[in-house]
Amino acid sequence: MRLIVVGTGSMAENQVSHFKMIDGVEIVAAVDPDPTRLTQFAELFGIPKRFLSLEEAITWGEFDAATNITPDRMHHATSLALIKAGKHVFCEKPLAENHADAMEMTEAAEAAGIINMVNLTYRNVPQLQYARGMVLAGQLGTVRHVEASYLQSWLVSRAWGDWRTESRWLWRLSTEHGSNGVLGDVGIHILDFASYGAATDIDYVFSRMKAFDKAPEGKIGDYVLDANDSFTMSVGFSNGALGVIHASRWATGHLNELKLRIYGERGSLEIIHRPEESELRGCLGDDIETATWKVIEVPPVQTNYERFVEAVTTGRQADPSFRHAADLQKVIDLSIVSERERREFTLLPPVEIVPVHEKEAVAMELVSAGAEKPRKPRRRRWASRAVGQ
Repeated sequence: MRLIVVGTGSMAENQVSHFKMIDGVEIVAAVDPDPTRLTQFAELFGIPKRFLSLEEAITWGEFDAATNITPDRMHHATSLALIKAGKHVFCEKPLAENHADAMEMTEAAEAAGIINMVNLTYRNVPQLQYARGMVLAGQLGTVRHVEASYLQSWLVSRAWGDWRTESRWLWRLSTEHGSNGVLGDVGIHILDFASYGAATDIDYVFSRMKAFDKAPEGKIGDYVLDANDSFTMSVGFSNGALGVIHASRWATGHLNELKLRIYGERGSLEIIHRPEESELRGCLGDDIETATWKVIEVPPVQTNYERFVEAVTTGRQADPSFRHAADLQKVIDLSIVSERERREFTLLPPVEIVPVHEKEAVAMELVSAGAEKPRKPRRRRWASRAVGQ
């Protein structure tokens, strides 16, 4: 598979390191409007062709797929250009800045028949994959409650640098500079971590979020520090379970930690993922009576990079797809509206009751005594709505 790298920032180095380890992958070109950064990156990884624009690379055309690691606001235009050229696309998260753009990308990719995936990196965590398998196998029984958190502390720690002086952090705190705060930055990760691990989709959401005071007059230089630092969500899942999902950059003592707890009728699971380690624990079987938790060993899994290469090679679409990322973006968009309007939203389709003709109604009454009562015919219309509307 001939791959080009679109965008050569810090994330690109991590991705290319993974792709270069996969047999059959040849990284043939890199694209970046910054000539100095482009040259340094291409020389570091021995990439032969270099382009200052995506248009130049597409005109050249000697590649099968692209990994799109451009800034978030550029994902939409660059991915659409690659799709139009018939190239397979591996896009960094988030897929787009809003649900409408994400759906346009999704529909274009599906219509073109190209492989499309989004790099939700925590799908690479073996413990998450194994937990999902246990849920699907029924080992927990019916899932009733889910807790998920994504905790960071870079607003109180300098472990990753000083946000007060470095633009790479300051822009993440300012809506004027394109940030949707911690919700936009890591929200898609923890939403996927929770719903994928629990093997059920989010179907309603009520959200609160807050930007805390961090500087005099809420501003440093040109950066107005108004993007949310923390969010909480009360959610419902399509299987009937309830859940709580939250994230913060003020979580002192947690550099970068994801946690998921899945509570079922016959057992529970807990996943803790940190940069240096991951652990899956379970409380199952007889251990439920004593609330004893035990570590569960798990085998390695394919990475997103390996799944993308396999999908391109075989022609079979793999997850996480553009459509899945677009669905998560809808939850994020509605969370922002939920905070602004202080109301809960459902993602389930409203049900439209179709009138039953008199003869049909009589027939339904005749069979109701000796059989399960027939349900009235329904038509579903996919739309978001506030609860109660």
